Amino acid sequence: MNTKILFRSLLLFLFCIVKINAQEVLTIENALKIALENNFEIKLASNNLDIDKTNVATGNAGMLPKVTATLVDANSIQNSSQIRQDGTITALDNAKNNSLNYGVGLNWTVFDGFKMFARLEQLKELQKLGEAELKRTLILKVSEVNAVYFDLVQQQQQLAALDTTIVISTQRLTLAQNRFNIGKASKLEVLNAQVDLNTDKVTLLRQKESYANRKIALNQILARDPKVDFKVVDEVTVDDKLVLAELMALAEKQNPQLESEIINKRVSELQLKQIKGERYPTLNLTSGYNFFESQSSLGFTSESSARGLNYGFRASLNVFDGFAQNRNEKIAKIQIENSKIAIEQQSLLLNSELSTAFQTYLINLELIDLEQINETIAKQNLRITVDKFRIGTITTLEFRTAQLNYINAKVRYSNAQFQAKLSEIALKELAGNISF
Repeated sequence: MNTKILFRSLLLFLFCIVKINAQEVLTIENALKIALENNFEIKLASNNLDIDKTNVATGNAGMLPKVTATLVDANSIQNSSQIRQDGTITALDNAKNNSLNYGVGLNWTVFDGFKMFARLEQLKELQKLGEAELKRTLILKVSEVNAVYFDLVQQQQQLAALDTTIVISTQRLTLAQNRFNIGKASKLEVLNAQVDLNTDKVTLLRQKESYANRKIALNQILARDPKVDFKVVDEVTVDDKLVLAELMALAEKQNPQLESEIINKRVSELQLKQIKGERYPTLNLTSGYNFFESQSSLGFTSESSARGLNYGFRASLNVFDGFAQNRNEKIAKIQIENSKIAIEQQSLLLNSELSTAFQTYLINLELIDLEQINETIAKQNLRITVDKFRIGTITTLEFRTAQLNYINAKVRYSNAQFQAKLSEIALKELAGNISF
């Protein structure tokens, strides 16, 4: 009988090993790598940046000439009549007329009040804005991956804690049953132990459900099949060396939202420069080479043709436009002022968020130490309680209280680590310093 039990236990152990090995162990580094390669929002932001880069061109700024090839072929069939000065009448039905005009023309704006140069600089600033937006998307996604990943670590730790309480509750039920069999305990003790064990199993099932759902959420962020199974590394390492002054200095330099507001101010300034360019004259050079042929069934000339070069220039100056120029410049200056206000507002908001997050970070670091001590005490208390329960010197209620205290202490310690990690992630996100 003992041999059969040993054989079954060995098979169960081997099955568990095979199942564990079949699961992917996903590290935070690999999760971030997959997200950076696959995440849809990152791909969209990257494509938008490519569009901004493509737009940075001298031709798009209006610095290059435009060359146009044209071809016009016109034909007609008409009933025509002509009365000449001497009274002679000439008439022709279904008279055919056609003309062919083709050539190449050039139009080049050589001066537009320096607007083309401001436009090119504006396109470059818009590219920087796209880079800042891509950086912001990357930071947000990296923060999200970190948050969901370490939430899974916390939940995986809680699963382990609940597995432990199932073992303890099973041992308690076995002890209660043995004591009942030898007449040292009542049936009520057995029933209480069974109810508590079933309660722990329900809690474990709920925790497994939550754990599985968070796996699906992480797979979604990584843009891969929701059914991909994996385990996370059962460890949370919190950076406890962060300094508020250093974080604020980094945020002023590399926070993508603040960077975007600064770039927007530069874009507004260049927009004003383009508007002021309307006060200067505009000079266009034109040139071309054309071919012209025509045929007419009626008239003094039956055929004609011409070819040759044409060239010239056109100059224009806005003399009066109903004060639209002054109005546009005034609006552009207000937009620049709004950009300055937005920078100040974002800077103040950033410092406030950093200060708040840093206070939370410090409290969470203290909670880690406190909850670790509580877990150690609760574990020691449970060990003593189990020994006393075996010899029957404490009640089932005292046993259950010690058991729940230990499980709650483990859960609180795991949660304290997770909350501290979230605080660290939030601080680094605001500082624009989170690792990719």
